[in-house]
Amino acid sequence: MKWIIAFIKFSRPHTVVGTTLSVVGLYVIAFSISPSPELRLMELAMALISCLAANIYIVGLNQITDVDIDKINKPDLPLPSGIFTITTAEVIILLSFFLALLIAKIAGMFLFTTVSLSLLIGTLYSLPPFRLKRFHFWAAFCIFTVRGLIVNLLLFLHFNFVLSGSKNIPIQVWILTAFIFGLSLVIAWFKDMPDTEGDRRFRIITLTLTLGPQKVFNIGRWLLTVCYSALIIIGFWGIYGINETILIISHLILLALMWIASLKINPANKVSIAKYYLFIWVLFFSEYIFFPIACLAA
Repeated sequence: MKWIIAFIKFSRPHTVVGTTLSVVGLYVIAFSISPSPELRLMELAMALISCLAANIYIVGLNQITDVDIDKINKPDLPLPSGIFTITTAEVIILLSFFLALLIAKIAGMFLFTTVSLSLLIGTLYSLPPFRLKRFHFWAAFCIFTVRGLIVNLLLFLHFNFVLSGSKNIPIQVWILTAFIFGLSLVIAWFKDMPDTEGDRRFRIITLTLTLGPQKVFNIGRWLLTVCYSALIIIGFWGIYGINETILIISHLILLALMWIASLKINPANKVSIAKYYLFIWVLFFSEYIFFPIACLAA
């Protein structure tokens, strides 16, 4: 049981939930426009397992390369706490790497491209000599490229091809991609806000260290406001394939919750901003619930 709990921590549960919901949500959107009632659940399961394995590789590699930093920033993780050895972590990520690629290769070209690009960018993010996470622009680039662009566009193409035989991307997927792009950018900025002590000591040049936590917090909050407002306006405008009522009401509620939660936060307080960072992930989860429902109800 202790090992299982450590493995769950090692896999970073919020990213696992985010990956699961994004895979299922994109499948639902593809199903909503499919002319066939066939579910093809085996293809959904293969995509989910492959993407989750890629997720574990990416977050695991990051922890292996960040052990010394995490002893300061996140001492309760399995590696800095000593529950996992480096060898154990390396075995887990290598198995995850090959499992992700093997299943994706069997499943088809679009899923294989999705997983391959995600693994490549995840490797460049963490592994020397590249270690793009050292620079706030490239760190954010890696996160919003994978979460915002690659997953939404290529994974949708995989499901759309499997369900409909189509290689087209409809307008609703482009709208979702644009929104998640902005949300992923905020996640990339806020991710580093609780970790300033370790980042400063190991010369990781984050946006928080460059501009200060309050300024980054304000920029992120207003970017989220713009993203939510844009979806609400789109709902009033009306887009084929999206239920306007569900889109407007759900995003008005999420926008209000975001502002209510943000007013209680002190960006300079590590515990406070860490809680808000996890709340941003809840907003991420919510998008892959409400947006696909709006598409399915159209």
